[in-house]
Amino acid sequence: MALSKYVVGNWKMHGTSSDLPEIASIASAAAGSTGVDVALCLPATLIDRAATSMAGFAFGGQDVHQDEKGAHTGCTSAAMLLDAGASLAIVGHSERRSDQCETDEQVRAKAEAGLKAGLGVILCIGESLDVREAGQAVATVQSQLDASLPHGDGAAAGVPGKFAIAYEPIWAIGTGKVASPADIGEMHKALRERLVAAYGDAGNEVRILYGGSVNASNAAEIFAVDDVDGALVGGASLTAEKFVPIVEAAAAR
Repeated sequence: MALSKYVVGNWKMHGTSSDLPEIASIASAAAGSTGVDVALCLPATLIDRAATSMAGFAFGGQDVHQDEKGAHTGCTSAAMLLDAGASLAIVGHSERRSDQCETDEQVRAKAEAGLKAGLGVILCIGESLDVREAGQAVATVQSQLDASLPHGDGAAAGVPGKFAIAYEPIWAIGTGKVASPADIGEMHKALRERLVAAYGDAGNEVRILYGGSVNASNAAEIFAVDDVDGALVGGASLTAEKFVPIVEAAAAR
């Protein structure tokens, strides 16, 4: 079953109020792209201002805490993101798994919390270069997916519908390296099998995005691969000049 493409920009720790005009340019251009859903996951400090001035465009957070509230200094709950105008959140990005030592169990709890609150959730998974070179990429990422997948009430609230997977080989993030179409196809097929095993037929309706140095020159080739339902884009999402061609490539599929 062909799913509508989903292109999401992850601004990471980039962006201040001076970048609101650039965000507006992206939102305006995306409005003219049919057949593709577009979103930007911004720093938490920008979500409210962006959502207020660009109503109708999807903005998200780059993380969400698993608890509704409490003594968690510096963290952001699902209710806070929704209140700021976000409609989705990324969980389990490799930079958080490594820098903040997040475990699969924590990522799963965050995904469940986001879905239960009504947020869309993009769950990130991916392997290191050492794992890839050892021939263990597929098995490792499948295991990571299995341990991170939301279940229970949270999953029921958003799978299918508001839940997506982002496969991002760690060695390709921000490096300029991109997995080959064959490697991407192999991994996405394996992930689809695990989603169906976990959710039954609903697993076929979970979009699987590819991330890792996606840009205007390689987007069309990546989107042509079976079971690639979109992209999670890092550096190339920071300007309309670089991001909009990726959206257009998705719309052309």
